[in-house]
Amino acid sequence: MPDPNGFLRYNRRLPARRPVPVRITDWREVYPPAGEELIREQATRCMDCGIPFCHDGCPLGNRIPDWNDLVRTGNWDAAVESLHATNNFPEFTGRLCPAPCEAACVLGLGGQQPVTIKQVEVEIADAAARGGLRPRPVPAPTGRSVAVVGSGPAGLAAAQQLARAGHTVMVYERDDAIGGLLRYGIPDFKLEKRHVDQRLAQLAAEGVRFRTGVNVGVDVTAEQLRAEHDAVLLACGALQGRDTPETPGRALRGVHQAMDHLVAANRVVAAAATGQQGVTAAGGGRPAPAVLPDGTPIDAAGKHVVIIGGGDTAADCLGVAHRQGAAGVHQLDLYPEPPEARDAERDPWPTWPWVLRNYPAHEEGGERVFAVAVQEFVDDGTGQVDGVRIAEVTVEKRDGRRIVTALPGSERVLPADLVLLAIGFEGTEEQPLLTQFGVARNARGAVDARPDWQTDADGVFVAGDMHRGASLIVWAIAEGRAAASAIHTYLGGVGELPAPVDPGRQPLAAR
Repeated sequence: MPDPNGFLRYNRRLPARRPVPVRITDWREVYPPAGEELIREQATRCMDCGIPFCHDGCPLGNRIPDWNDLVRTGNWDAAVESLHATNNFPEFTGRLCPAPCEAACVLGLGGQQPVTIKQVEVEIADAAARGGLRPRPVPAPTGRSVAVVGSGPAGLAAAQQLARAGHTVMVYERDDAIGGLLRYGIPDFKLEKRHVDQRLAQLAAEGVRFRTGVNVGVDVTAEQLRAEHDAVLLACGALQGRDTPETPGRALRGVHQAMDHLVAANRVVAAAATGQQGVTAAGGGRPAPAVLPDGTPIDAAGKHVVIIGGGDTAADCLGVAHRQGAAGVHQLDLYPEPPEARDAERDPWPTWPWVLRNYPAHEEGGERVFAVAVQEFVDDGTGQVDGVRIAEVTVEKRDGRRIVTALPGSERVLPADLVLLAIGFEGTEEQPLLTQFGVARNARGAVDARPDWQTDADGVFVAGDMHRGASLIVWAIAEGRAAASAIHTYLGGVGELPAPVDPGRQPLAAR
């Protein structure tokens, strides 16, 4: 049985981050590997509760107490098996998920700090990777073929599940490399791409095939795809960035969507890693400036940067700006500064709390400004932005609508040579494949699915952010697994895939 006194004997502890002056000179991950002693100590804090709410906090239904206790007792091989039973890619979730499981940890109910679930998870995943991600045995081919459009976590999870059921799987990706946002959206200081490459090698060994540089609906029509495959899964993400076209000066040079900045920077780091820039991703010289496809530079070097938004994407832009050598950075948030600790009346345990979240990038520099809204992007007289006029605001909800009121006399101008909009996403992009498949976006910009994960087009399924809107990586993997199970049934598959999450189940963190 677990140690009933572990949480009393040990405090919550994470491995120390790499020193700021060192890490901002390269693109390596912020956290170094944790020692086995630290991880076993932290796993010992798990009580294996009679009702483990961390299960309900996790969209994947990860068997958290099970693998915590296996780590505590040093049974790493069994921990690896237990972790992978519900999660295809724990090395991704352990680095990128905001850990709603920790917010639901029963220790939080008793005023203790939650178990470091996310850190234990990533250490188990890395232990598996050090031993080599061996491909799972694949049964005899079923003779059925599935096309997966999009190679983010939802598409890759579905592809792996279907290949392990014996189906032939082809993943189509319009970019030049597989991985979706894992490849070009997430900075290397959060997820080094060697983890993606190692997992892709496992998928390839299990029979998954990949086609890059293929824009379905343009380079390959929906009709061609349906003719070549027995089923299609759409997992194209939700990349339509929210914009502010009504704000004066939005068309000025230097005002960009956050994802444009992140993708361009990731491409530079990827090129550096392959020696195309004459440097490595680990440092040894600053990569060439990032540019957009049309050649427009989008680099923070020597610039005053203003990031609009307070979430993960904004923090990613902040970390990239530091590494590109920004002169200064302001990060703007529409809402007041959240409290440091959970408000039990507003967000009772085990719901996801509204609290101040400090990312490693905030430790590296920049200034956060709360309860402000942009009134105007200021023109320098040549069509280039050189400032952002902001005002302090109050925000209230009326009849489901957000009412933002500027406080008179509170306006001021922040210097800005580069402005990045990180204010969320409006769903999946309008693209030819939707029309060709006869699938429409709903009012949220997402694509609806029936309970069996099919769209309005027979044999065409949808999963991940394309289905639910921009969300957590754990939800993408969970939906990819569930859709794969539905496709397996649709194809007349015999036997069960690893049990998917019930499509109707909402964890407490998402309610």
